[in-house]
Amino acid sequence: MSTPFRFPEDLITLQRTWQQTYAELAQIPAGASTTALRRRLIALSAQLCTHPYWSASTGRRAGVADLDRATRTPIGPGPGRKAAA
Repeated sequence: MSTPFRFPEDLITLQRTWQQTYAELAQIPAGASTTALRRRLIALSAQLCTHPYWSASTGRRAGVADLDRATRTPIGPGPGRKAAA
């Protein structure tokens, strides 16, 4: 079993902001302007990829997946999904 990654608070906050922005973008109806959210998502992606934590860390690919899992919060039932009982 591998040791869990410990992430700096600013990286966790950045990842959660990215997830929230992505969720907001997914909720916009077709035909509505998505430019601002897309630009924000691109900027956040760049900040995530170039965060100093990754230059000092080994196993970046596993770390990215662990960061995503550590910060993932359920957004609610999507189409075709049932709410948790």
